[in-house]
Amino acid sequence: MMLIDTHCHLYAEEFDADRGQMIERARAAGVSRFYLPAIDSEAIPGMLALEAQYPGVCVAMMGLHPCYVKANYREELAIAGEWLDKRPFAAIGEIGLDFYWDKTFVSEQQEAFNTQMQWALDRNLPIVIHTRKAMSETLKAVKPFAAKGLRGIFHCFSGNAIEAKQVTDLGFYLGIGGVVTYKNGGLPEALANIGTEWLVLETDAPYLSPVPYRGKRNESAYLANIVERLADVKKLSVEELAAITTANAQKIFGS
Repeated sequence: MMLIDTHCHLYAEEFDADRGQMIERARAAGVSRFYLPAIDSEAIPGMLALEAQYPGVCVAMMGLHPCYVKANYREELAIAGEWLDKRPFAAIGEIGLDFYWDKTFVSEQQEAFNTQMQWALDRNLPIVIHTRKAMSETLKAVKPFAAKGLRGIFHCFSGNAIEAKQVTDLGFYLGIGGVVTYKNGGLPEALANIGTEWLVLETDAPYLSPVPYRGKRNESAYLANIVERLADVKKLSVEELAAITTANAQKIFGS
């Protein structure tokens, strides 16, 4: 069985004590590739160092996370843009809109999101979207870019059935993580009428651990728990769902 973790922050300080062992545990569990989303300029050195240490296994994205869109967002965008001009990246992400913690920089978030979606169109790259308490605004922003051919993943999808269909109607994939294992998360119901051709797996490690690890540090080996629960939801064998979601990830990332 081969799995792909389409979204994990393995360069985060939470893994400093055992990063190598954590990656080996994941590989032993069948995870063959790890896609690393960018956050801001401070995260880039660690992310690229990890990619260099595990070539073809850990794969970097580039972008500015909406929660890190502050007064200096144009400087941060400039740094991300310079990196995109220097070398290839798997995707532009994670990018999007987050109105959960703070609405101080809503217009700046929207500008940064639009800018980065245009970058993705210009470079023929997928995007990886972070959206929290902003689904309707995010869908509205994505729609004109999707009409021009932009594709990508709504990372950590935890919305309802209507939102799931709106996402897939745009040609975007749903990133399914630990939330699918939560008793009252509502995700199995939201996915009831969504075809498996629109699903990819992720952990968002070190965040959002699946049951039975909820409340503890997440890691990519726990993708096995996520695929097991999602296979149950979609009434497929674990092996079948692993093969489908891996093929979907390879399709969106082009490898």
